[in-house]
Formats: sequence, C-alpha cells, structure tokens
Amino acid sequence: MPNFIKDMLNLTKDLQLDFSNTEIAFADRTDKELNKTAWLFGLMNKQWLVGIGSKIGLAAIKLHLPFVTGAIKNTIFEQFCGGTTLLEAQKTIDRLKRSNIKSILDYGAEAKEEESELNHTMNENLRSIEFSATQDAVPIISVKVSGLARFELLESLQAGVAFTDETKAEYKSILRRLDAICHSASSKGMAVFIDAEESWIQETIDHMAEMMMKRYNGERVVVYTTCQMYRHDRLQYLYDLAERALKEGYFLGVKLVRGAYMEKERERAEEMGYASPIHPTKEATDEAYNTALRFCIEQYERIASCNASHNAESALLQAQLIVERSIPRNHPNLYFCQLYGMSDNLTFNLAAAGFNAAKYVVYGSVREVVPYLIRRAQENSSVTGDMSREYRLVADEIKRRGLKM
Repeated sequence: MPNFIKDMLNLTKDLQLDFSNTEIAFADRTDKELNKTAWLFGLMNKQWLVGIGSKIGLAAIKLHLPFVTGAIKNTIFEQFCGGTTLLEAQKTIDRLKRSNIKSILDYGAEAKEEESELNHTMNENLRSIEFSATQDAVPIISVKVSGLARFELLESLQAGVAFTDETKAEYKSILRRLDAICHSASSKGMAVFIDAEESWIQETIDHMAEMMMKRYNGERVVVYTTCQMYRHDRLQYLYDLAERALKEGYFLGVKLVRGAYMEKERERAEEMGYASPIHPTKEATDEAYNTALRFCIEQYERIASCNASHNAESALLQAQLIVERSIPRNHPNLYFCQLYGMSDNLTFNLAAAGFNAAKYVVYGSVREVVPYLIRRAQENSSVTGDMSREYRLVADEIKRRGLKM
C-alpha cells in the first residue's frame, strides 16, 4: 500500500473523518434516487456519448425544442442544479440543511450581452441575497462578472484598449451592478463569491474584486475573490493580495479552486503563440493549491478562505490543519465547498465531522444553465472509459445496501 494512502487512513481515523463512507455520503438518497444517479453517471462515463449529447443539447435548446428541455430537467439538471427558481431551490437547501450542509447559491446565467440581460442578472442576484438573508443555511451567494458585463468589454479592458465615451459608460454600469450586489450582501449580513474566469479577462475581474473587497471588507469579509491555482502565477498573486489587504486595512476573502478552463486556456495559448498560464503538470497544480491552503489557514483570523475543491487530499489537509491548530471546526473563516451533485463523499462526511461544509447550488431556467451542465457532464466523462470516481462511489453504496444496479 502506498505511503500516502496509509497516511490518509491514519489521519481519517484521528479526525473521525472517512471519505470512503458512502453510508453517510448518500444517507439522504432513496434507493430509487441512488439507482437513477448510477444510471446517469454511467452514461456520462461514456466520453463519446457526452460529446455528441453536448452538441445536440446546445443545438436543441437554441431551437427551443420542448421535449429536450423536459429530458434535461429530469436528468442532468436534477442531478447538478438546485431548481429553476429560488422557490424550487428551497427544497434543495432544506434537504442539505438536514445534514448540516450549507448552500451557496449561484444564479446560473453567464455570457450575457444586452444591457437588459445584464441588469436582469444583477436583479436576480439581489433577489437571491434577499432570499438568502432569511435562510440560516445560505451564508454566501456566488456571482460571475461575465453575467454582469459583456465578455468583449472585459477582454478589451484587460488588453488596454482606450475607453470611448460609450465603453466608459458601460464600464461604470458594470461597477454599479457589482457594487449593488456587494452593498446588499454587506447590509444583510451575507457574503459574495466573485468567480474566476478565463485568464484573458481575469485581470479585469481581479481589479473589480479588489475594489469591492477594499470597500466592503473593513469589518468582516463580505467579498471573496477567487484564485485558480492551476495558473502558475496565482500563488504569488495570493501572497501579494494578502500583503495589500494588510497594508490597506481590510480583511481578505479568497475562494481557492484548481480551475475550470484548462483545455480552453492551453488551446488559446497555442493558437496565439504565448506561454500557457497553466502549470505543466497536475502535481505542480496540487503543490500550489495545498501551499495556498496552508497559507490561508495560517492567517485564518485575517483571511477568510473557502477550499472549493473535489480533491480528497486537499480536503483532508485542511481538516488536519484545523484540528492541529485547535481551531474550531466550524470557524466562519474556514469553509469547504463542493458542487451540488458531485463529491458527496467529501461534503457529507465533512459536515458529519463538524466542519463548515457547503454545496455550490446552481439554479436558473434549463436554458440558462445548459452551458454549466455541459461542463459538469464533460468533467465526469472518462478518457479511458473506466468508471469515474462518482460512479464508483454510487456503485459502492448500491452494493452496500444490497441493491441491484
């Protein structure tokens, strides 16, 4: 048995934390729900099927084919989304709360272009804050700047294109939308995650996120920026950010993720002839991620962090550091978070062990969240055709219950 596996087994015993415990991971799932999940992950494990289905799904949604919307809603949407509306999401929130799991609401709109669409996204986020402020199980909402701004404008700002009167007014509108969301969260005791996106718009997003943190994080962490640690420059950026926050007198909020645009980033870098911003190996990414995790936990009184990863070793590392330092397991500055519908073995077992565990609960109409759903399906498809981790865990629980697949 490899040493790191032995170490993990010893740690899980000491921490009363076992990520292989499928009984806890799927305790809230009925036999019927579990079999449906196994069927769905089994389909998503076929890469060729995911590839064809993704293209057909996007085309069918654009063509407004009604039967496709129903099929998506009853399968992949049901697995990975909290509901089409906040009212529907309430059922998901309540269900997670029964297992001591928090919900982080994310309105699934992205890549909007028209002013009316961008304002609609802002208003939906404001409604989400109003709704969440009445829920003790929803401490945070998540926003994408690309849902509040034209992507091309964000890109041109990062490229240093000079303002015109029109783009200057448009930029001010973006700041107004983001500020309205952060102000509302601040006044209602909530917090906001500002998601990371593609590297060619990320500097623009970083600048906006820092503006909001400086404005609202004077007394507590209201605004969190996001660091995608598969980028080789993000660890130094985190160090610099922490230094600026300390110097300028505000608390830092950081959500740590590995990253979601690796193939797109590498393809664009190759096409345009610049060095890829992504670490050359998974091991380098893991090392940067865990170093960032340690850094945030060491300064947990000034840095509020969220370990938003599906990596068991990183989750175990944070749990170990919290216990070793005698930090309360449910300290409000230290969160774990996984996407709804994925890695239940991490979220449910962390919550059962008393840690601050949350699910990222996406909601919105089927049409709006299809791009998000396709990314989830692609994430879970296997290059080799072997059973995915998610499928294997569900299969283990079905076997433990003595059910047939």
